[in-house]
Amino acid sequence: MANQLFVAPAPHVQSGQSTASIMRDVVIALLPALVVSTIVFGAGVLAVTALSVAACVGFEYLIQRFVVRGPLTVCNWSAVVTGVLLAFNLPASIPWWIVLVGAFVSIGVAKMTFGGLGKNPFNPALVGRVFLLIAYPVQMTSFPMPEGAAFDALSGATPLAAVKQGAAADVLGMQELLLGNMPGSLGEVAALALLAGFVYLIWRRVITWHIPVTILATMALFAFLVALGRGAEGAALWQFPVFHLLAGGALLGSIFMATDYSTSPMTVRGGVIFAVGIGLVTMCIRLWGAYPEGMSFAILLMNSMVPLINKYVKPKRFGVK
Repeated sequence: MANQLFVAPAPHVQSGQSTASIMRDVVIALLPALVVSTIVFGAGVLAVTALSVAACVGFEYLIQRFVVRGPLTVCNWSAVVTGVLLAFNLPASIPWWIVLVGAFVSIGVAKMTFGGLGKNPFNPALVGRVFLLIAYPVQMTSFPMPEGAAFDALSGATPLAAVKQGAAADVLGMQELLLGNMPGSLGEVAALALLAGFVYLIWRRVITWHIPVTILATMALFAFLVALGRGAEGAALWQFPVFHLLAGGALLGSIFMATDYSTSPMTVRGGVIFAVGIGLVTMCIRLWGAYPEGMSFAILLMNSMVPLINKYVKPKRFGVK
């Protein structure tokens, strides 16, 4: 009779979830935003997303097949998730070859260099996005206007960029921010679609609410205090925080990237600290930094802090007072 005793380190809790099922759920949660973005920007959205996914899967396969020479993991859907998230951080009009560069950096540098899924300290899609933003700033900040856009005064600038240039935070109404009728990265423009994905992930128990809600609450409180300090009154006092929650990559980053298992803390308390840091850094960059958006930089910065957070914020061992 074969030996049925398997010795392995904790944890030993079993569940019906697998890496592939979790990643598929993430892809499903991203589909509403993909649909809305396609309606807003056209078929170019599907082309960019398909190319990004194909490149990420292809690069991971080639690296594992000919460089790492380990077991192939392209079937676990993690490369697909990276490809979709990378595409969601790009303009719909981005040249195809820049998509390939971003996919190679995301998979080849940010993921496989460290050993693959579960070993990468930084979110791969965000590493690819930040690299492209630094290397190709013109192409990465040239956003097409949606067809039938109601605010021609933006001239292709994102709402955050417009506010950075001195426009009022209510330059776009709540309807445009919620439905995505505005320029921006193809996956950041539809707040309602991203919130629908959030509800789905919570329902499927893929993520918990602690990190996304804490990030958004921190950003809202920070923006409220800044608006209060600037003398805002009445409607302007709440419009400024709501604008920063709905505009840019706040929802996409807090829901789909900050919650990455590999790059976020292991405990709830650590996750809250992690999330507060992301919210603070994001708002500091948005309000006083050189870039109109700070979510990507904030998540990567706090990714680097995760080992320290895990070390000092961890449950006590059984029997230790």
